[in-house]
Amino acid sequence: MNKKHIISLSGELASGKGTVSEILMKQLNFTIYRNGDYFRNLGKQMGMDVTSFNIYVEQHPEIDRQIEYSASEYAKTHDNFIIDARLGWYAVPQSFKVYLKVDINEAAKRAYYDKKRKTSENFKTIEDQKADMEKRYQLENERYYKLYNVRKEDESNYDIVIDTTNMEPKEVADIIIKEYQKWLEA
Repeated sequence: MNKKHIISLSGELASGKGTVSEILMKQLNFTIYRNGDYFRNLGKQMGMDVTSFNIYVEQHPEIDRQIEYSASEYAKTHDNFIIDARLGWYAVPQSFKVYLKVDINEAAKRAYYDKKRKTSENFKTIEDQKADMEKRYQLENERYYKLYNVRKEDESNYDIVIDTTNMEPKEVADIIIKEYQKWLEA
């Protein structure tokens, strides 16, 4: 398989994908392709929060396929970028595949206090945020298995798995860069 200068960054909700991808972008002088932004914006345009849109997309698999395969199409003509997408590793198998995981309680706190999420997620308590995240995780897993026959949390899909629960984003980015460089040279 030909390796491309592409890092696919996948992971659990609020595991740090967005923040880490920004750091990687600056340090590697890459661009970012974000499926999640596209997904959220589509849901917002349809007047749905992100969880409701997840349910809607389950009944409209053509939307899911359009979103997930857009990264594959982009990779055909681009290089030197980061894919911030749940199935980026699947859409672009010649990328360096990274999975970020995080404890659900820490993830719920991160998401609850993230001001950028307030336009598509607005919960009264951290526990409400956590319950919604658990529901979204389950919905996504079921949908991805049904549509693509893959499990995004299967760690064997990735070149590296990092637990970000007790790590700073810069520390995570440094590990990714070090392992990415080893991968390129192998």
